[in-house]
Amino acid sequence: MLNGGLSVSGLQHIGRLRGEIILNSVIAEKLRDAGLRVRQVLTLYTVDPWKGKDKQLEQFLNPEVGRKYVEWPLERVPDPKGCHKSWVDHYWRDFGDYLDYFAKNVEVITTGEMYREHPRMREFIVMTMRNRERLIEVINKYRGGRNPYPKDWIPFEPICENCGRIGTAEVTKLDLDKYEVEYRCTYCGHVGRAKLTDGKLPWRVEWVGVWYTLQVDFEPYGKDHAMPGGSRDSAIEIAKTVYGVNPPLGTWYEWVGYVVNGKDVGDMGSSDFIGFTPREWVEVAEPEVLRYIYIFHEPTKRLTFSLDSVYQYVDIYDRAERLYYGVDKPSPKEKDYLDLIIKSYEYAQMRRPLPKEMPFQLPYLHAVALIQTLPQSLSEEELMERVIKRLRETKILTKELDELSRERIKSRLIKARNWVSRYAPETYRIRVLEEMPETIRTSLTDMQRSKLRLLLQELEKIDVWSEDNIKEAMKRVPPREDKNVERAFFEATYLIFFGRPSGPRIAPYLAMLGKDFVINRLMDVLR
Repeated sequence: MLNGGLSVSGLQHIGRLRGEIILNSVIAEKLRDAGLRVRQVLTLYTVDPWKGKDKQLEQFLNPEVGRKYVEWPLERVPDPKGCHKSWVDHYWRDFGDYLDYFAKNVEVITTGEMYREHPRMREFIVMTMRNRERLIEVINKYRGGRNPYPKDWIPFEPICENCGRIGTAEVTKLDLDKYEVEYRCTYCGHVGRAKLTDGKLPWRVEWVGVWYTLQVDFEPYGKDHAMPGGSRDSAIEIAKTVYGVNPPLGTWYEWVGYVVNGKDVGDMGSSDFIGFTPREWVEVAEPEVLRYIYIFHEPTKRLTFSLDSVYQYVDIYDRAERLYYGVDKPSPKEKDYLDLIIKSYEYAQMRRPLPKEMPFQLPYLHAVALIQTLPQSLSEEELMERVIKRLRETKILTKELDELSRERIKSRLIKARNWVSRYAPETYRIRVLEEMPETIRTSLTDMQRSKLRLLLQELEKIDVWSEDNIKEAMKRVPPREDKNVERAFFEATYLIFFGRPSGPRIAPYLAMLGKDFVINRLMDVLR
């Protein structure tokens, strides 16, 4: 049994897929390939206290309303947006509803459900209370002599029935026969009783309780738990010496960083609302792309992601696909880790078995160009027809398309359109001029017009209208040694097609616009 654990304290970002979901899914796949039966579970820690950080409070229309829920169990905090029954339900959606895109057959269980319904958790709590003396001894060892728990400490945190908080009540009496405790809340002063289903164990003990309840064999854990003498070491000793339980195997993984406008702003964080969600990823890129990057790199290597650089991650994945199918030859550097590339690509796939031949691959930036050089009013069916026609005209597509290839083209076009409209840097956002403004025509210098005339002559010679042939034709126009002339030539080219002096690499766009359009535009400018 493979387990991962998350606290739904806020934004459920893509960094949380790395160890808890994708690493486990690859191990599960390998074990299944070996003929073993495997369960992959994700535990949501929903009884943890809500901290009421600034970013959490800001989710409420009135942050002051949110303050009343500080230290409430996460699952009891209301949805600040009012569209779901709780905080957990709201912030889980953009992760949980997209889980199947990144891993198959993941069972989700909450700690709240474990405490209320699972018989093995009940067993574990009873054992905990009966072995308190040994438990206190082990935990105090890891508290470094600071605030050791007294010998009569009862390791349970009830939810105060008066103020709703958890972690603020001091248990004064235990009644195992009734499976309840008496407590006094240090926040509101309330004295009451609570069932051992209405609260939680201290977190070090709870972690072991999850292992025991689910009978976990393997569990990745974040680097914050990996320090020598830290939380995992203490949980392992508690499991062995207090409960006689063999702790699961595991490995630690590094956090994932978030890049905004080219700047690394730090690690993605749930309660700080830093990062972006699996929903946002699948809207602009295939889930296999993220799986590949996570699988290829060591779990202990820090990675960073930015939504405005999605095309770069897709290019990395596409290169791996071409190497996997032998369409490209590996570079000398890639030869050193070609086996890793191939295995990572294979295990990144959500669809099995893999096709024997590589389906048609539409480069992401070609999709970006296509989506912006065709009318926005086209239906999906019309868009596909026009795109396939353009791809054939430019010799990018030379074979008949199978159903999978058509599906991949359509998917990438939609994702590219989403990326351009939401996250693309300004340089990639272009609008083709349908008519040539007179102001642009008259703004061109004699030198620019002469270079455009040379470009027209070179482009007219092209037999196969393709990106590579267009690039070669453009190289033959301005003298490469004169940077000012070269810059003026490219400014003029961007102006007459896009109405601005710069933009993305222009050859793919000219290829997608088609030879007739490009030649006619140049002739119009030079008349």
